[in-house]
Amino acid sequence: MTSQAPLSTIPTGRPVPFLDRDHSILAFNERVLDWAHRPDVPLLERLRYLCIVSSNLDEFFEVRMAEHLQAWQNGVRKGVYTTQSFEALALAAHTLVDRQYALYNDAFMPAFGREGIDIIGFSDRTPAQTRWVHQYFEREVRPLLIPVSLDPSHPFPQVANKTLNFIVRLGGKDAFGRENEIAIVKVPRVLPRLIRMPDSVANGRAAFVSLSSVIRAHLQSLFPGRDVGQFSQFRVTRHSDLAVDEDEVRNLRTAMRLGLQQRHFGQAVRLEVAAACSDTLADFLLKQFNLPPQALYRVQGPVNLVRLQQLIALVDAPLLQFTPYVASDTAQALRNQSVFERLRHGDILLHHPYESFSLVAEFLRQAIDDPDVLAIKQTIYRSGPDPLLMNLLCEAVRRGKEVTAVVELKARFDEEANINWAERLESVGAQVLYGVVGLKTHAKMLLITRREGRKLVRYAHLSTGNYNVRTSALYTDIGHLTADPQLTSDVEHVFLHLASQSRLPRLHHVWVAPFHMQRRFIARIDAVGEAAARGQDARIVLKMNALTDEALMTALVRAGRKGAQIDLIVRGACMLPPELPGRTDNIRVRSIIGRFLEHSRVYYFRADGKEQLYLSSADWMNRNMLRRIEIAWPITDPQLRQRIIDECLVAALHDQRDAWLLSADGHYQRTAEGGPGMQDALMARYAASSRKEIEWT
Repeated sequence: MTSQAPLSTIPTGRPVPFLDRDHSILAFNERVLDWAHRPDVPLLERLRYLCIVSSNLDEFFEVRMAEHLQAWQNGVRKGVYTTQSFEALALAAHTLVDRQYALYNDAFMPAFGREGIDIIGFSDRTPAQTRWVHQYFEREVRPLLIPVSLDPSHPFPQVANKTLNFIVRLGGKDAFGRENEIAIVKVPRVLPRLIRMPDSVANGRAAFVSLSSVIRAHLQSLFPGRDVGQFSQFRVTRHSDLAVDEDEVRNLRTAMRLGLQQRHFGQAVRLEVAAACSDTLADFLLKQFNLPPQALYRVQGPVNLVRLQQLIALVDAPLLQFTPYVASDTAQALRNQSVFERLRHGDILLHHPYESFSLVAEFLRQAIDDPDVLAIKQTIYRSGPDPLLMNLLCEAVRRGKEVTAVVELKARFDEEANINWAERLESVGAQVLYGVVGLKTHAKMLLITRREGRKLVRYAHLSTGNYNVRTSALYTDIGHLTADPQLTSDVEHVFLHLASQSRLPRLHHVWVAPFHMQRRFIARIDAVGEAAARGQDARIVLKMNALTDEALMTALVRAGRKGAQIDLIVRGACMLPPELPGRTDNIRVRSIIGRFLEHSRVYYFRADGKEQLYLSSADWMNRNMLRRIEIAWPITDPQLRQRIIDECLVAALHDQRDAWLLSADGHYQRTAEGGPGMQDALMARYAASSRKEIEWT
């Protein structure tokens, strides 16, 4: 895997060719797919990982592929986006998709059968099952279908992004004696893609039929008097990254709503059809969507594997899933103690999902109930479908608190949910802000101001992840509750900046992007490099989701060349090639892919025995450093700092099961040494600690 991106220029040696970002994203999905292959993972969880890869690929095509495709269509031969880049990415994507469907057909379907789970195809149904499917179709499906035969007055219909459709080639003539031979059947999204058959026809098993097979069995009945010949299910993926010119709109929320309506009909970038689809129909569809042959994906199974995730909820088989993990309930450990009182004695760290998110909700709930709390400020990026925190903010307004919510309307694929929350908060009287024009607000901050005697005292919660109850049980993140006056003062200034867009004053501890975060991180890297050049102890360990920022990578290469030992724990895309002889010998890169999504951002620097550790909302990507409002802040308490080092960094560097090592050519190799995985070890540690009284001193 070679880079099409420009080479970095390192003043102290030969240039380092950075790896290609998009290929690195696909390589990440290959590592996720490995979990679907693993026999030690319960069967339905393996299916979940297969579906996650499909969901990730959908987003990859929706966000990353359009510029490569446009370069191919325009014959571009030089630059980052070229005909070659499109063809190489398409080849890699085809290989990954082929692996998915081979796994689904060759491993999953037989395994489902052994467990008493059947997804019964058209030709395998018993007469009783066939009758039931027919009744279901007539009752639930047919009333929602409107087949469209194409002619000059019925042009090819608008096909929305990622919807299920059928294309049919018809013989004979229509009611008016015309030979319009192509018809399209659009399948409404409201219909379930997987239907469980009743026990009366299931023969003692968990029997399912797919919606596509139900419609396939009844295509002829949709076109009475015509002969149904060739047909295929199909699905088109469209470019869906919303682009709103904020300088040209008066109301960002209104503009985003209009943009959401158009998203479903953006430029087509991928066409999926059944493997048996004829060349005639495939070519017809490619022409309609203006796509090249490389954008055609023939699949041996349902065109949307994501929707198979419904099977997990429809099957009552706990032994085929992970044993549910019960997080340590820190809020319960506090018993009847006020969170504010506890914070006056020192900071609290929460390591999700090993520790419950409940203390964050309790923090907000106590603020609402406390008559001395005057104001609550919070950023909202991805709040998810659980209304808990939003309901609490609305209740705070009703209780007379001054509530300010900075809602990021441009959080990709969460725009509609965030618009709805913004409107609801405004309707009850909250002050709702939309951040800074041209920048996404990605910082995770909650600030509570409380009157204590004659003083106003601030309390804050800062996090590496979102205020999202659901994902807090699935993603690893660090939450930090503090009453440190300098740190909370910094947070107050960041909120004031977001509201007034005035210049930030000199802050005590918090680094803010896009103003100085990148520069400060480079300074820390260079300081470690200088210590190494002097022969002193010099160490950098960084944990993040993606590493693609050239300035930061160049600084790491520079420090490594001076002798600094650098370990990078990068879950997803990483463009920095490690252990390149003579250039990145002192840099190592590993990726942890586990049961939980590794999401915490932890940055550790040691120079001449002095340690500094920062938590951050930001990955080391150019967009995070220059086009977003992000924060990074230090953990100064030695005990808390050591806890993060042990649980996030040391544990990752010693993982012997779920770690993958990156080589200089961009390929990953799983360690698979048979030892423990870091997540299993942390689950066991926190399960043991929850059985004991938690010490808060």
